[in-house]
Amino acid sequence: MSMIRDLRAAVRPSRPSLRKDTGAYDATRDPSTPSAVVDCAVYRDGRRVPTEQQTSPHEAMRQVRRDGGFVWIGLHEPSEAEFSGIAAEFGLHPLAVEDAVQAHQRPKLERYDDTLFTVFKTIHYVEHDELTANSEIVETGEVMCFTGRDFFITVRHGGQGSLRALRHRLQDDPELLAKGPSAVLHAIADHVVDGYVAVADAVQDDIDEVETEVFTPGRGGKVSRGVDSARIYQLKREVLEFKRAVAPLLRPMQLLSERPMRLVDPDIQKYFRDVADHLARVQEQVLGFDELLNSILQANLAQASVAQNEDMRKITSWAAIIAVPTMVCGVYGMNFDYMPETHWRFGYPVIMAVTGVICMGIHRTLKRNGWL
Repeated sequence: MSMIRDLRAAVRPSRPSLRKDTGAYDATRDPSTPSAVVDCAVYRDGRRVPTEQQTSPHEAMRQVRRDGGFVWIGLHEPSEAEFSGIAAEFGLHPLAVEDAVQAHQRPKLERYDDTLFTVFKTIHYVEHDELTANSEIVETGEVMCFTGRDFFITVRHGGQGSLRALRHRLQDDPELLAKGPSAVLHAIADHVVDGYVAVADAVQDDIDEVETEVFTPGRGGKVSRGVDSARIYQLKREVLEFKRAVAPLLRPMQLLSERPMRLVDPDIQKYFRDVADHLARVQEQVLGFDELLNSILQANLAQASVAQNEDMRKITSWAAIIAVPTMVCGVYGMNFDYMPETHWRFGYPVIMAVTGVICMGIHRTLKRNGWL
């Protein structure tokens, strides 16, 4: 439909590279804000109702019930006391309220009476000059969304993933906001999944870097001694954290795109299919990362084992060569009167020459067989 024809352009700008632009992750809120409420606004006919100062949640809901529209309240890490009044005002279910306050929840979609409760895990790529055994590659946060007929409440946890820029973009498209709270839910889901795509691209670069180091031949074309296994293991742990954010969200996105819901506008529902498709692609990517890192780790350990075997063969070879002069010197150091050629003028140089020839022969044989 023409009303939402430009939905994708409105809620998802050109995807930035997380390695060069962190503008998508602006500050959590103004430090002067006296409470957990980041923003509270009433939207009517897709436009924000102007006010001289920030509207309280109670006043915003009173306006909505009187004049129509919906209210969008954004909170950042509210305490139980700060959230209890809002929960009572909007009739939020106690179980959902408990999850929103305590955080550390799995991505999920739950329905409580006339409210949808959705949990998203946000992922932020942490820039680093060099991958080490202690590098933090991804940083996670959470966005909990309460979607009702005339309200939308977001509760964020973590220092990343601000929704301020997203709110401004939505306000620039009143036709989209006129669809109600479900349009905001889609925009947040799309924003979060787009973040996954960008982070996956950045993590792919880190994995490619480690893979190149592991499989690059050493000097002289010899087998590489590999890299620090702790670096690969740390990268694998970060990928696992990424996987925990992506995998559980796929089912909720499929439900939102396939199952008709009273709180989701039919014109908006079709766009959840695109979000689910992008999410499925990211999940396949993350699963591939996990398997690839397993292979890299095994290859690295195998290379280290091969390098150790080569070292042992060299040590054994040189021990065999040194054993010849050691034996000869040991025999002639026993100080017996009747030793072969002890009184011959050329005895010493002959014995030394024979010893050298034997050592050279052993060295040549071992080198031809690849031991040296």
